[in-house]
Amino acid sequence: MWGSLRWLRRALASPLRLWRVSLLTRTVVVAGLLSGLAVTVIGGYMSLTIQDSLFESRREQIVVESVRTGTQVQSLFDNSVTQAGTIDVETANSSAQTAIRTTQSSPGAGGFAILRTPGQITDQTMTSTSTAGLDISVVSSQIRQAVVQDPSRVHYQSVALSDGAGAIPALVTGSAIQVPSAGQYELYMVYDLSGVQATLTLVQQTLIVGSILLVVLITGVTWLVVRLAIGPVRIAARTAERLAEGYLEERIEERGEDVIATLARSFNKMADSMQSQIVRLAKLSQLQQHFVSDVSHELRTPLTTIRLAADVLYDKRDEWEPQSRRSIELLVAQIERFELMLTDLLEISRYDAGAVTLDRDQVNLVELLEDCLEQLAPLANQRGSSLVLEVLGGYGDVEADSRRVRRVLLNFVGNAIDHGEGKPIVAFVDSDQDTVSVAVRDWGVGMTTEEAARVFDRFWRADPSRQRTTGGTGLGLAIAQEDAIAHGGFIDVWSVAGEGSCFRLTLPRRAGKVVTHSPLPLPPESDHPDIGTTVHSGPAPDAKPSDRREGGTVSVNPEVTSAAEVTP
Repeated sequence: MWGSLRWLRRALASPLRLWRVSLLTRTVVVAGLLSGLAVTVIGGYMSLTIQDSLFESRREQIVVESVRTGTQVQSLFDNSVTQAGTIDVETANSSAQTAIRTTQSSPGAGGFAILRTPGQITDQTMTSTSTAGLDISVVSSQIRQAVVQDPSRVHYQSVALSDGAGAIPALVTGSAIQVPSAGQYELYMVYDLSGVQATLTLVQQTLIVGSILLVVLITGVTWLVVRLAIGPVRIAARTAERLAEGYLEERIEERGEDVIATLARSFNKMADSMQSQIVRLAKLSQLQQHFVSDVSHELRTPLTTIRLAADVLYDKRDEWEPQSRRSIELLVAQIERFELMLTDLLEISRYDAGAVTLDRDQVNLVELLEDCLEQLAPLANQRGSSLVLEVLGGYGDVEADSRRVRRVLLNFVGNAIDHGEGKPIVAFVDSDQDTVSVAVRDWGVGMTTEEAARVFDRFWRADPSRQRTTGGTGLGLAIAQEDAIAHGGFIDVWSVAGEGSCFRLTLPRRAGKVVTHSPLPLPPESDHPDIGTTVHSGPAPDAKPSDRREGGTVSVNPEVTSAAEVTP
């Protein structure tokens, strides 16, 4: 049974897919079904109308003939009475039968019967007679009763005759005749309607064949018209796809003056406008990239000179007055920050120019994360935060650029120290067969949904007035995002205002792979005794949006590089 269902699903898969993707198929099928329904209704109505008309016409013809025959037979019996008032009923009966055979000239005449009306007492009795081979049972008691009750009219009834091969439609008419001295007799005439049935069958067959041909013709015309109509749309869609792939010179051929030609001209104008805008923006982007790169390089030389001069002053700061000494210390600190900003600007300009090349080697993320935590431990101690490492996996090596991955991890931990409010900071590492993930969780100020959506914007800060321990330039997370994407990985951010934040980096184990999942939940849960109950103060990873307070989750992956998607 299950095998049959699978076979049926496979058999229906291709037609269903064609129905979903093809406008031509849907239009032709719908047109065929509707035209078939319309033709069926019209054909059925015509068939019933023709059937009623044929049988009604034949019935009227038979009734007229029966009236004429009955009148003639009655006249014959009346004229058979001699002047002495006597009648030879058998001779008259024989003459009547001859007259009936003569007058029953209509096609399909199947015989007759003259039957005595029961319950009469008369001077003479005429022998009841019928045509040889006629099944007298076709004369039903219902029609005989109708003739007896109303002898002034001709009555009729539809019956079926048997010819050995099947039933043949027929019509029986009945009327009363008065035989002098013998009382009332009943004249029944049988007419075969097989000719009418044959005509009706031919008409119905013609209607069926014509209907099928008409449906096929309508379907074919619909297919041709729709194909001609959607052909330009297909060309426009194909051209749009080529434009989306970067072939900005693609255009639609303009022919004629109809609406399709108007569509082609409008599309081409739009493509020209888009091309000019894209080229202009590309040139502006290149100018911007060159400007940032050139300025960064050009500032290196004077900055180096300023740095050397500042170092000389800094080395002799004890010889200066306290106010001057403080100015020298501020000068050196700002020069260091300026150098960091120039370095970050150069790095981000390389990403913008697409000139970044990864120097991959075998990297152990557990060891790399331990080094980062050890490097930032003094800063964490200054802020009163403890650094905790929970290794759930990830001992295997990863093909990655260790310098760039280290930069991402340092950024995560540094941000956690700056915004952790002196609370514990936990770093998690886990892996599966294809991916390795690192998450850094703090229980500090956190972010709102709007702030989480902008966390990767360049030079953006949630609280510009907030003092930073690690010095930051506003480009750290933007560069971290580019580093993750360059490795084929992604960064997730979970944050709730007042509950803290969690940044998660997920990388593929092998170069060239693009990951779509992470072995670590967001945020991970910790059972470390130093964390206490604060680790569960935020909503659970699988909590519904209504269970969370103001905050959100941001996912950054290779397919989404220009904006972050926010899920409350």
